[in-house]
Amino acid sequence: MDLGLQGKVVLVTGGSKGIGLACAQRFAAEGARVAIASRDAARLKQAAAALQAEGVPVLTVAVDLCDAAQAARMAREVEAGLGPIDVLVNSAGAAKRTPPAELTAAHWHAAMDAKYFTTIHAIDAVLPGMARRGGGAIVNVVGMGGKLATPVHLAGGAANAALMLASAGLAHAFAAQGVRVNAVNPGITATGRMQEGLEAEARLTGKPVAELLAQRERALPLGRICTPQEVADVVVFLASARAGYVSGAVLSLDGAATPTVV
Repeated sequence: MDLGLQGKVVLVTGGSKGIGLACAQRFAAEGARVAIASRDAARLKQAAAALQAEGVPVLTVAVDLCDAAQAARMAREVEAGLGPIDVLVNSAGAAKRTPPAELTAAHWHAAMDAKYFTTIHAIDAVLPGMARRGGGAIVNVVGMGGKLATPVHLAGGAANAALMLASAGLAHAFAAQGVRVNAVNPGITATGRMQEGLEAEARLTGKPVAELLAQRERALPLGRICTPQEVADVVVFLASARAGYVSGAVLSLDGAATPTVV
């Protein structure tokens, strides 16, 4: 199936690792011109080297998306290097998982800065240009924590819930300008974030991380943990011309672990 992404300019925030890096690889495989952004310059360099070793040229931007001015600079650098941005994938930002007894006001503020505002700043830097040009696609990688409250992810889950609302609202507001906005909610996925969550849960429950991981796997209807590549496949489809009438959707990617219709 031709996804119509050949030659498209794609910016992936959080593209130096995990789901973001998997997205960059998948878009490149479809013939897109890819830029990846990350706050960690060293990790960004490693990711670029790994992609280039696979024959994937990539533009890199070191940026702290908690700062709106840096997000605007990121968009300018990508457009100067590759051209107008056709697709924005927001995979940057991760709120720290914290047991509820350890939560303070600072944790709630930090979660919004780490996840919600990193995404909003990137959107603010890119969406107006898409609207002026009459087209574009934005896919926000959010997380099931925004639909299902879990004890160690309350602050981050609140940020995720806000992002789902923003995604649906922006999709409606900019549909007439040809801009599509969708969100995906991965469940437990084999990334560094998964390990962080297990460690936080271990502190809360006193159980070893290995035991908690085994419990999670047994509880999943599909019997296994999602891979970053599986999330990336869905992101690439939603960004493609084949999903041209999909906008404002919030798609769960948890392998039916949360049987809900809302």
